[in-house]
Amino acid sequence: MMMMIGSISSWLSKLSLSNISTTDIPGLRSLEYNGALSRTIQGLPILELSSVCFNLTLCLVFLFIVSLRRIYVCVRLVKDDPGFAACSSPARRRRDRDVRVVSVNKRFKLSVVNCLYLLFLHVVVLGLDGTRLIRDSLSGKHEGGLDWFHLCFPVSQCLAWFFLSLSAFHCKLNAAEKFPLLLRVWWAGSFLICLGTLYDDGRALVSEEGSKHLTLHAVANFVSSPALAFVCFVALQGHSGVQTCGNPDILDPLLAEDEPPCLKETPYGDASLFSLMTLSWLNPLLSVGAKRPLELRDIPLLARKDRAKTNHKILKANWEKVIAENPLKPPSLAWAIVRSFWREAACNAVFACFNTLVSYVGPFLISYFVGYLVGRESFRHEGYVLAGIFFSAKLLEALTTRQWYLGVDIMGMHVRSALTAMVYQKGLRLSSAAKQGHTSGEIVNYMAVDVQRVGDYAWYLHDIWMLPLQIILALIILYKNVGIATVATLIGTLVSIIITIPVAKIQEDYQDKLMAAKDERMRKTSECLRNMRLLKLQAWEDRYRNMLEEMRGMEFRWLRKALYSQAFITFIFWSSPIFVAAITFGTTILLSHQLTAGSVLSALATFRILQEPLRNFPDLVSMIAQTKVSLDRISGFLLEEELQDDATLVLPRGISKFSVEITNGEFYWDAASPRPTLSGIQLKVEAGMHVAVCGTVGSGKSSFLSCILGEIPKTAGEVRICGTAAYVSQSAWIQSGNIEENILFGSPMDKAKYKSVIHACALKKDFELFSHGDQTIIGDRGINLSGGQKQRVQLARALYQDADIYLLDDPFSAVDAHTGTELFKEYILSALANKTVIYVTHQVEFLPAADLILVLKEGRIIQAGRYDDLLQAGTDFETLVSAHHEAIEAMDIPTHLSDDSDGSVRGSIVLGKKCASPGNDAEVMTKEVHGGVPTSEQKAVKEKTKAKQSRKNQLVQEEEREKGRVSMKVYLSYMAAAYRGLLIPLIIIAQALFQFLQISSNWWMAWANPQIEGDQPKVSPAVLLLVYMALAFGSSWFIFIRAILVATFGLAAAQKLFLKMLRNIFRAPMSFFDSTPAGRILNRVSVDQSVVDLDIPFRLGGFASTTIQLLGIVCVMAKVTWQILLLVIPMAVACLWMQKYYMTSSRELVRIVSIQKSPIIHLFGESIAGAATIRGFGQERRFMKRNLHLLDCFGRPFFYSIAGIEWLCLRMELLSTFVFAFCMILLVSFPHGSIDPSMAGLAVTYGLNMNARLSRWILSFCKLENKIISIERINQYCHISSEAPPVIEDSRPPSTWPENGTIDLIDLRVRYKENLPLVLHGINCTFPGGKKIGIVGRTGSGKSTLIQALFRLIEPSGGRIIIDSIDVSTIGLHDLRSRLSIIPQDPTLFEGTIRGNLDPLEEHSDVEIWQALDKSQLGEVVREKELKLDTPVLESGENWSVGQRQLVSLGRALLKQAKILVLDEATASVDTATDNLIQGIIRSEFKNCTVCTIAHRIPTVIDSDYVLVLSDGRAVEFDTPVRLLEDRSSMFLKLVTEYSSRSCGCPDL
Repeated sequence: MMMMIGSISSWLSKLSLSNISTTDIPGLRSLEYNGALSRTIQGLPILELSSVCFNLTLCLVFLFIVSLRRIYVCVRLVKDDPGFAACSSPARRRRDRDVRVVSVNKRFKLSVVNCLYLLFLHVVVLGLDGTRLIRDSLSGKHEGGLDWFHLCFPVSQCLAWFFLSLSAFHCKLNAAEKFPLLLRVWWAGSFLICLGTLYDDGRALVSEEGSKHLTLHAVANFVSSPALAFVCFVALQGHSGVQTCGNPDILDPLLAEDEPPCLKETPYGDASLFSLMTLSWLNPLLSVGAKRPLELRDIPLLARKDRAKTNHKILKANWEKVIAENPLKPPSLAWAIVRSFWREAACNAVFACFNTLVSYVGPFLISYFVGYLVGRESFRHEGYVLAGIFFSAKLLEALTTRQWYLGVDIMGMHVRSALTAMVYQKGLRLSSAAKQGHTSGEIVNYMAVDVQRVGDYAWYLHDIWMLPLQIILALIILYKNVGIATVATLIGTLVSIIITIPVAKIQEDYQDKLMAAKDERMRKTSECLRNMRLLKLQAWEDRYRNMLEEMRGMEFRWLRKALYSQAFITFIFWSSPIFVAAITFGTTILLSHQLTAGSVLSALATFRILQEPLRNFPDLVSMIAQTKVSLDRISGFLLEEELQDDATLVLPRGISKFSVEITNGEFYWDAASPRPTLSGIQLKVEAGMHVAVCGTVGSGKSSFLSCILGEIPKTAGEVRICGTAAYVSQSAWIQSGNIEENILFGSPMDKAKYKSVIHACALKKDFELFSHGDQTIIGDRGINLSGGQKQRVQLARALYQDADIYLLDDPFSAVDAHTGTELFKEYILSALANKTVIYVTHQVEFLPAADLILVLKEGRIIQAGRYDDLLQAGTDFETLVSAHHEAIEAMDIPTHLSDDSDGSVRGSIVLGKKCASPGNDAEVMTKEVHGGVPTSEQKAVKEKTKAKQSRKNQLVQEEEREKGRVSMKVYLSYMAAAYRGLLIPLIIIAQALFQFLQISSNWWMAWANPQIEGDQPKVSPAVLLLVYMALAFGSSWFIFIRAILVATFGLAAAQKLFLKMLRNIFRAPMSFFDSTPAGRILNRVSVDQSVVDLDIPFRLGGFASTTIQLLGIVCVMAKVTWQILLLVIPMAVACLWMQKYYMTSSRELVRIVSIQKSPIIHLFGESIAGAATIRGFGQERRFMKRNLHLLDCFGRPFFYSIAGIEWLCLRMELLSTFVFAFCMILLVSFPHGSIDPSMAGLAVTYGLNMNARLSRWILSFCKLENKIISIERINQYCHISSEAPPVIEDSRPPSTWPENGTIDLIDLRVRYKENLPLVLHGINCTFPGGKKIGIVGRTGSGKSTLIQALFRLIEPSGGRIIIDSIDVSTIGLHDLRSRLSIIPQDPTLFEGTIRGNLDPLEEHSDVEIWQALDKSQLGEVVREKELKLDTPVLESGENWSVGQRQLVSLGRALLKQAKILVLDEATASVDTATDNLIQGIIRSEFKNCTVCTIAHRIPTVIDSDYVLVLSDGRAVEFDTPVRLLEDRSSMFLKLVTEYSSRSCGCPDL
């Protein structure tokens, strides 16, 4: 090309006829034109000429290719479809875009931006060249007219970059993942020409006449080189940054609720160096947040190295290594964490070290700067050089600070996610003995508080070595300024540090006590939330609320001590730098070492930097103490005993002919117990056998299944199972989520199999009744399902797993007779016909079908055999069967029933489908039902699809969150929460006086000392020191006052908010607890309350403090150089704009973080409760994976939240750095003597601190707004709609009410929600006082709804309930519920003692309690215990069987002796003999009371005075049992017949 250009140039030169006049020879005008062109080309530099030829050539090639492509497209379109015009291609492109989603990353954006930048640059050059050419022509410099050929270079550049910009942008329209080859060659060639031009220009500039070569084109080439370098780099790689994927709306419309398929990993992982340093990789998310509120789906995924799975794997491996290295020594969790994350810590240490070094550059140079202002100039332009060094140091300090802080935040996130995962995994493996020492509330605190604290320690990790480094650097600078007096500085510093040792011990003690008190409160709170229904039914909510308030009072006392001691520590350590400064200056004066303004200001700047680590040192010591406590607590939990790995030996399927084999088994729940739970267990169960287990209450039936699962500690013998197992617990465990998810339980959907499972578990009718079918969201602990529905969902879950061995713990006790019979036939005898089944049951009628029956008594198998063999053997089995037959015989069933009764029964089953409520025994007010039944399979599928797309009417909704900025009302409500906000102005005044005295003390030292050595000081040394100490120590007293006021304000506000929230929660209706997972409430009373207790008051005080400090800095700088206000005001506007821009995203990120925390806690609580079921199905890995996923869902917004703070702080600090640099330039530019050097030095001293103050101000404001969201969340629970008043003073019933116990139901109508249909339809009947009323009906008939209406857990939507002439709706809830008594279906025990469970209100003597225990058949059991009435009850009563818990509930009722007693399936979990005994006790002890009994066992209600039969929410029958049995059309007769036929017909099954 160079040869071609040379030949063209020489040829044109020959055409130059300069000696010939244009007027002499015709046609010579054109020759003159060619000559001018030749001269122009010859005048161009060779590289510019090369660029012109290169660009013009490629422009022609570009146009040629575009034309060919257009022609080719048209030809193809016409060939394929002659009627299809070329203009149709846009329609095709639109159609393509409809099925594709195109996304671009920063590579593409930067490429296009660089092309546009270069185009703009060359347009500017063209404009300037053209302007210059016209100006020169007008001035006569070009005698021959305008020489337009001088513009050929800028014109070719503009043309080239126009085509290049167009081509680059077109890649997005074409979804091209690589840039075209022509484009890449063009970019690379342009950069090579640019490099050559730079070399030529550089060589010319260093020549003697270099200034003549500084042309516009040279400047433009230099300015364009970075952009050209970038596009050349892109050209070499080729990737355009355009990505495509399928449009989710077209490909799969059912994914609307899921994360977008195009969701990518965070750009942080592969960001460029510049992007990492400036944090600009955050820009895309912030721009989205500025346009609309962010959602979780907007936040990119974490990089793999930041995910919980990666970090958990690393920490777990190192923890196991630490344990294995020295088994005899307690392992160090801290050492395992260090080994896992030391690389991150080392990287952060580099930034921290560099940051520390550059932060001391300013104090070191201040004395030189003051000397320069005085007039001592060491070299030329010294002032500007110093200003440049100051600026560079502050710039590097800003950049390294942000990288350091972001690094420690990320490391803290890694530690938290890894530890949380380890705690969760440990919780799934915890043994029964270890579980007794750690309740779910405590473990929630491990996750919510302790893990958080250990992660937060990452902030303080480097302070341990940085403090000595900072002290050494400070001493070096001080030695330069004050000489040997530096020794006094060192002594003062060491004294300040030594004082912290006793303080640390005090803090550690307070933290221990505070955490212990918080654990107790959280444990009791969790228990109350789980059992809120029972508390309301028994009218115990005030008692337990008061108990929680007392626990909070104990916690508050330790909190108060901690905060006030922290205020005292704040005073000590704000005084420490002043103390050190006073000692230093005093020693200097005593040693007769003259101080100058420069040395004093340098020392003050050093003290100011040293002040930060000294002030943070108590926090460091306190944090070390707190972290040690938390590490010890977590480590202790992780070292707890796990389930025995060899408790059960699992063999692969088909290895042995025995599915279950137990040899000489001996098992203990409690190792300290003198008698084993199970002993002498010998059992061999062949594959395919059905084994029934029976026995009285407390005989060890559930423990027997537990020993097969390996749940109970084994002390002797061997347990082997062959194949996979599925377990159905006695107390149903249901996960939050929809019903389908509960049944699938992690298995893939097989529609045929799913359908058969639904049929076998009799769930089809229930799904038809739910408005969302099997997509209905289940509330916390299955709260919106009846007891029977929960059991059947459990059974469906087990059946769907297609296991080899099924262990069923009394699964039929919660269902009615007909459903139980259907389940037994379809489930046990049909679906599990070829499976090994071991089922515990109290239903004797199901025993004849078993291949083997085991009879347990006192933990031993006393009988084993088939039904007939055991009957002939007599003893205990015969007793159980006889009790059942006696109950059947007691039912006086008429003998005139004919075969058509079977048809009637079948008809009644169909009738049950019209039921308006899916609930049964645990119905709640938020169940969602409708009256219609799908008429076809196609309609059902449509309904299911519709349910997936819309969840607006589900019981459990997504957790609510505010959007937009935090309302000022939230701030005002918090400020007014304590002393009506009167302390706020006092806090501000104290802080303002502190700042004023601080500035005054520094000004005094700068003014009073001479500017240079040899000058006379303005005051005597004694006056100098005394005034300084008075001002400085006076300021520290005001900081003490501020700290005391902040602590006082924070304590009062936190306590008021807590009590208000707690009381509103306890006054909330049951619908709130049914639709709100306990994890959400626990998150507020734990995490959010901790933020209010410990964070927000200090954040508020810190924000006020930093604001006043920043104003003080600006005032000092403006006093010296008022011109700085010209920059400060625009800077303030820019800061406020950036802060507003950032906060739109930050607020939503913090809200999402708060919301994403709740599912982690909720999953943990659920998993702990259902750990036995999870392990029984072998699903530990899936649940662990779910936990890791939730941790990542929490980590995503958290990561962007912390990065966003650093993004904002960096930009603020850069602004303040430029303001500081401007101030420095002004000071240097002023003539010597025009300003006071001392004051100028003081301004620089404060200016050095402006970066830190400004970033701290922004940080404190943003963190305050982020933390204030906890107030916002607590306020949500402070305004929950309440139940009716507990007491209505003007309408209190007499103390003896109810006297007769007569209950009148008058046109009673009940619905669960306003928009749902009626559940009870106008019920009219009267329960006579002192009579026994049996309430029966099929599943969903409204039995439990009626009881809930009686207790006003649901307020009737119409009609009245009158008890002894008093309308229950006119009296207070406490007056009503305290006069009624209930034994609920789900027996609940509270953690504590037997005495506390029987008599929580402490109204009865021990004698009365023993009598109640004896009557409820528990007296002997309790007497055998060592502690008698003080025998401990573990969380949820786990150390007592379900039957025993039910008997304790009976004991409560016996103690209360209410005139009206309700039994809601109270004997479902006991054997028939015990049931008969209990019924006898109730008949004798409550003979004068009205007893309303809901029961599936017909013998339980057959001897009632009256029976109420409900169907579809209507009272279809109400009469005596005798009359109802005489009526052949009676529905009650059909129910009795079903039960009787089931009991008598099971041997034929």
